[in-house]
Amino acid sequence: MLRTNFRSPFPVLLLATFIDLVGIGILQPVLPFLVARYTQMHMALYVGIITALFAFCEFLSAPALGLLSDRYGRRPVLLLSMVGSALGYLLLGFGNTLWLLFLGRIIDGLTAGNISTIFAYVADITPPGERAKRYGIIGGAIGLGFIVGPAIGGFAARLGLSAPMYLAAALCLFNFGWAYFALPETIVPHPAHRPFRWPEINPMAAFKGLQSNRALRSLLIASVFHFIAFAQLQGNITVYFKEVLSWDTTQMGMIFLMVGIADLATQGFLVGRLHAYSDEKRLAVMGISIAGIMYLLIASLQWRHTMGAVYVIYLVYAFGKGLFEPSMSALVSQAANDREQGKAQGTYQSLQSLTRVIGPVTAALLYGIYKGLPYLVCAVLTFVSAALFTMLRRQAGSKP
Repeated sequence: MLRTNFRSPFPVLLLATFIDLVGIGILQPVLPFLVARYTQMHMALYVGIITALFAFCEFLSAPALGLLSDRYGRRPVLLLSMVGSALGYLLLGFGNTLWLLFLGRIIDGLTAGNISTIFAYVADITPPGERAKRYGIIGGAIGLGFIVGPAIGGFAARLGLSAPMYLAAALCLFNFGWAYFALPETIVPHPAHRPFRWPEINPMAAFKGLQSNRALRSLLIASVFHFIAFAQLQGNITVYFKEVLSWDTTQMGMIFLMVGIADLATQGFLVGRLHAYSDEKRLAVMGISIAGIMYLLIASLQWRHTMGAVYVIYLVYAFGKGLFEPSMSALVSQAANDREQGKAQGTYQSLQSLTRVIGPVTAALLYGIYKGLPYLVCAVLTFVSAALFTMLRRQAGSKP
């Protein structure tokens, strides 16, 4: 099923991933200020709902897009997602009402199949023993793109809150044009190989396959607590920065830029070297344990903080998160055979999308009770995840 007579498209994928995540990151520091134009009283709740709505739509569509990429090819799914993102950002820029913010995120979310398909693409072109390293490099591009994006968005917002949205749409359209001409297909599509069954695109049906894949099921159960915690942080941190630290979009963009550099260094360079001395489960435990401690320190910023302390805490958090993500992607890849990489990565992304539905809304509700409460809960969830990964590693070590 796989093609072997093409040039390695990995550099193309790397840049496409970076551009795509820059577009997503541009919105992050701007969203609280966009929402604040229409409501002040419930700003945190609306930011959480809009963030969760994008993830919910991504959750609905990810299994279908993963399956379609296995059946009809990676390339058309990637191109479709790029066009959908561009349209979503244009609606955010053109819109002058709150409901258009919702519509823009719905359209973008329904076509947001880039990452799961890209990971499946990498699995297509990479020997199993080298996947962890390449996933680390892709993870670095994701981290850098997502964090450089907020820096760009923060500065672009000086020209108006719509300016970052137009810039994000332009980047997505450039990404589409470049990938259209430079990205080859990695599989020979076989749409008639097996009848297309609509239940397979049910987002919950993606998890039914876990019954026959115990290794993948155990990994996802262990990781779900970490991803809920991360989703809570991601969905609420800009509101926290705006209201507790009184930061503007530029200040938010700068700290995310610094975190992006740390994420790039960790995932793009450090993980590949540490992989030679430690297994993926140990790196996962190290990473999320570090993140858990940082959540406690983030909660403490409301009482006393300095600019330097905020930067140090967030940089160390990025280091911990950067250790975990490529290790987890490699473990997911190892738990699936070559013909199910798209489905496995789609299920993995579906899980993350589901936690990004739960996390932002939960964080908004907790934030309404006590501003530091979301991050205290994040710490507890992350330590639970670390304990579960430790158990998995011990179980694997005890097998003959």
